[in-house]
Amino acid sequence: MATAPAAQTERTIWHVRGTWNARDDRTAYAVWLGILWLGMIAGFGLDFPTYLGQKPPAPAIVHVHAAVFTVWMLILTAQVMLVMTDHVRLHRKMGLFAAGWACVMVVVGPWTAMAWQAVHVQKFMLPPQFLMINLLDIVAFVILLSCGLALRKNPAAHKRMMILATVSLADPGFARIPKHLLEWKPATPFGLFWFVYYGDVLLIALMAAWDWRKGRLMRQFVLGAGGLLAAQWVTAMLYFWPPWQAMSLRWVEAWARRFG
Repeated sequence: MATAPAAQTERTIWHVRGTWNARDDRTAYAVWLGILWLGMIAGFGLDFPTYLGQKPPAPAIVHVHAAVFTVWMLILTAQVMLVMTDHVRLHRKMGLFAAGWACVMVVVGPWTAMAWQAVHVQKFMLPPQFLMINLLDIVAFVILLSCGLALRKNPAAHKRMMILATVSLADPGFARIPKHLLEWKPATPFGLFWFVYYGDVLLIALMAAWDWRKGRLMRQFVLGAGGLLAAQWVTAMLYFWPPWQAMSLRWVEAWARRFG
């Protein structure tokens, strides 16, 4: 017959700090990272021929953006691999570099979005109100990354928040897949949400299902994931809000006048 403490432990699903061996999470988080890579490679791979043939050509900052955000994926991959191979000390040292690189991303991300929209403002290849989605991606990344860094002494929560921070940047890759495969343009917030963010929802659902099954659901992850999905839903609604459409158009036109 199980003792009372043992029975209580078996029923525990909700955690603030991991009570299990940190090694038990390693394989799962390598899988989540792999799915992120697949979504990015598939989406941008489909878009690459269009990207090369754009008229007018993409601004130089777009190339910089591609390099900067690819390096982030490589940094995250290296960090996961260092933990999996027990090089935890080097992982911690590299974390300082990762935090500094994230600061570069905060500048390059919005700059690229504005520059790309300004070049195509007359053709409306992507409506100016799409800026809200670009801005949310980087704001959510900064918030979730900051939480992940603050939780670095809590390995279970730290790993989940760092992956979740990168999930918040995944929609540009995943959203390019249906764009090329489906002749459908979302006309409602609900449709736009699933068109743009289905990859984020999939990854969050898989992470939550794994942790639920293993009895390792972290409060920090649930709050972070719930906040991210709620913000994305609000963004999908704002996309169709006339005042935001008018404001974003004025921003893009002003950028085009100022920076050409």
